[in-house]
Amino acid sequence: MTPPPAKPDTPRGYGRKTAPERVWIYGRHPVLAALRNPARRCRRLVATKNAADWLTEQGWTEKAADDLKPGAIDALLPQGAVHQGLAGEFTDLPRARLKDACDAAAGRPVLVLDQVTDPQNVGALIRVAAAFGAQAVVVQDRRTPPVSGALAKAAAGLAETVPLVRVVNIARSLEALKEAGFVATGLAGEGAAALPAYAPTRPVALVVGAEGPGLRQLVRETCDELVAIPMAAGVESLNVSTAAAVALYALTAGQG
Repeated sequence: MTPPPAKPDTPRGYGRKTAPERVWIYGRHPVLAALRNPARRCRRLVATKNAADWLTEQGWTEKAADDLKPGAIDALLPQGAVHQGLAGEFTDLPRARLKDACDAAAGRPVLVLDQVTDPQNVGALIRVAAAFGAQAVVVQDRRTPPVSGALAKAAAGLAETVPLVRVVNIARSLEALKEAGFVATGLAGEGAAALPAYAPTRPVALVVGAEGPGLRQLVRETCDELVAIPMAAGVESLNVSTAAAVALYALTAGQG
């Protein structure tokens, strides 16, 4: 198979070195977004005839797909993967660096995930971050899966546009973000300030925890502020991606 053509330079926020791992991405929009991402390299592309025709309709002509039946694509992917007749084997994304991806001067928020490890939740949160103009999503390296599979599918292609910054320690990374000019704001049910009345004077690094465990104690103590989403009596919590969406909307409304 002819190698894919050279792509433009790596997008802002990512390191130059591409990770050697190869990952499968499936689903029409996630695969198309990965194909268009200059930070990826496609090693194999497989599609049913209908999916290949759809790629052509979307203007993709650079790399031809191997024509496979749905069952043959099933055999390449994890059990239960909903691929819509299209899948690709790509290089993993290069590491995004905190200091490059998060710039307080840009005035836009950063989303920080504490104890959120489920691929579908991480993917949904990337989608939320993109919707509200967040610069990056910060996660703990050892607990977060690669940007592929279920994660990429849940992000609906937006994992290719929002840098996912993997860090060793969330609390230390919050300290670095604070030094860079962000205010670390933790989302907690017992927060001292209620949204949307909370009005920070600096760009926000919004920290969200998994439903149930919430923020770890050290992460909570590292935050400058804790905020809460006012909810009706009898409702204990929201899904983490829903809570992040509500909070980011409240924090960015009126910014233009």
